[in-house]
Amino acid sequence: MSKSALSFLVLAIMAVIIDLLLPVHAHTLSIAANTAAGVFASLFVVALFLGRRIKFDPVLR
Repeated sequence: MSKSALSFLVLAIMAVIIDLLLPVHAHTLSIAANTAAGVFASLFVVALFLGRRIKFDPVLR
């Protein structure tokens, strides 16, 4: 896992934890935290795909 993927994963988990710790009447902040968690989770998946190292062996036998 790349460093960027790990950081996006940590940010997504932190956004979910913040959403769970918010008071019930803080709807606007809850929506913002949920949106941030979704964005960071999406970026985590993208970073996982981009971080894969595809090894290509050009030697033809």
